[in-house]
Amino acid sequence: MKFKRPDGKTVRPSLVVLDDPQTDESARSLSQCAHREAILAGAVLGLAGPGKKISGIMPCTVIRPGDMADNILNRELHPEWNGERTRMVNSFPTDETLWQRYAEIRAEGLRRGDGGEAGTEFYRKNRDAMDAGADVSWKQRFNHDELSAIQHAMNLKLQDEAAFFAEYQNEPIPEETIGADQLTADQVAAKINHMPRRRVPIAGNHLTAFIDVQGKLLFYVVAAWEDDFTGYVVDYGTYPDQQRPYFTLRDARHTLASAAEGTGLEGSIYAGLQALTGELLGREWQRDDGAAMKIGRCLVDANWGHSTNVVYQFCRQSSHASILPPSHGRFVGASSNPFSEYKRRPGDRIGLNWRIPSIHGKRAIRHVIYDTNWWKSFTHARLAVSMGDRGCLSIFGDRAEQHRMFAEQVTAEYFIKTEGRGRTVDEWKARPDQPDNHWLDCLVGAAVAASMQGALLFGTDITPARQRDRVSFRELQRKKRK
Repeated sequence: MKFKRPDGKTVRPSLVVLDDPQTDESARSLSQCAHREAILAGAVLGLAGPGKKISGIMPCTVIRPGDMADNILNRELHPEWNGERTRMVNSFPTDETLWQRYAEIRAEGLRRGDGGEAGTEFYRKNRDAMDAGADVSWKQRFNHDELSAIQHAMNLKLQDEAAFFAEYQNEPIPEETIGADQLTADQVAAKINHMPRRRVPIAGNHLTAFIDVQGKLLFYVVAAWEDDFTGYVVDYGTYPDQQRPYFTLRDARHTLASAAEGTGLEGSIYAGLQALTGELLGREWQRDDGAAMKIGRCLVDANWGHSTNVVYQFCRQSSHASILPPSHGRFVGASSNPFSEYKRRPGDRIGLNWRIPSIHGKRAIRHVIYDTNWWKSFTHARLAVSMGDRGCLSIFGDRAEQHRMFAEQVTAEYFIKTEGRGRTVDEWKARPDQPDNHWLDCLVGAAVAASMQGALLFGTDITPARQRDRVSFRELQRKKRK
């Protein structure tokens, strides 16, 4: 960035002030935090130009542990910044019993409508004991109806402890996890196998893909699988490619509509599927031993009502129709009928919590239906398996940072164990702070496709019910006469 003075000389900034450069939403996203840190280190601090230094001042608030502000203030992570945390309270009062009693009296008084006078009177009588051990940064900061900055700080803490530690102490309380057995985005991003992108491991006998259809973008995952369900994510992305390390579906810049100008919603989805499947299914994927592989099964999401018909139309008309079935994920909760109780009909194909029903009606094309809860738990378990163990699912590359957005979407849901009808089921729900879960759906769908191709984890094989031999009416009469 350059500026011209009245005398014509060009000058660049020598000081930059960044005022609170993160939001509540970005603070909850590892990818957005990393992206903003990169912008800060590159574009912002590079404003001075070659051979020039620049000074930076950044007033900021730590919203959650590990966010951008928390990282910048950490001198171990960013020694170039002289991070200093300013706290309202340097040390808290030592007599917790008196303050607990104060909280009770104050709350009761507020309920009666006294504006907190009863609590303040109790504090006035016991102030010396209640102030013991406390130290505040700004002794003059308190309201007209309070007696000291210590009382003011404790009132804020009583009002909302989490907000107090985040906003006034710059030390947010670590968020409670939904369950100790839930994977975090950091754990998923760290499951790297140091394989090059789009390279299939030598033991990968099955290559599958899944395409998640949205109005703006198509998300996809390609994965290789061993016969025992050891898996490798070899590629993932979107069509059209967004050409940036972090984005959300909502702020996608290059969309299906812009890639296929002059088309409506259905036309843009059809054109996008044609381009993407041409790229994924038409190419040869190199295996470590030099063998060339092609994707053996690619499922396409047909759940979204606006796209269902066009997805069926495309899968029927595609040159890859034999390996490109539409798919429908079904929420099977504890109170629902499990797939194991499904009554097979003539022409059905039944697998591990998936089935291909016989076709009838206007959608004359075979499609796949699968239990999303069961397969999300199955995929979650594969990601939790340690590297090197059988049944482990890992991701290409050698840097965890490159998979932060992917890892956030894969962990965009959490499960709650629910009981019903004599069985316990993991029911998966969306996290309110992470609206995009498309690569999770893709990874789950790729695992379903692997099961269809013959991959089998030990202990999950199903034995189909033995079919009764068909007996003719004449045979029944003959047996009756005996």
